[in-house]
Amino acid sequence: MEFGQTQGGVAEDTRLDEPPEYRVILLNDDYTTKDFVVYVLERVFHKDKTQAVQIMESVHRSGRGVAGVYTYDIAATRAQMTMSMARQEGFPLRCELERC
Repeated sequence: MEFGQTQGGVAEDTRLDEPPEYRVILLNDDYTTKDFVVYVLERVFHKDKTQAVQIMESVHRSGRGVAGVYTYDIAATRAQMTMSMARQEGFPLRCELERC
């Protein structure tokens, strides 16, 4: 049977579901500098300076901020990159993933 054909008069569902997306959430702490958070947002999450500062201020004020929304593999990789960079610089910055 060829792609898109019906079998027994019933059309096959050939749609693919979109993969679920996850928010990468940066969590506030008392040690990671604002400048480092902005740096990570620019380098890892490809935010421009204005967006990075807005997200950093959200993290600072409310304790958390959304760095980006991605499929699971990309979200997990960016969260791991962020925490690895933070550890190299001696900061305890943490991320968590939240399914949308």
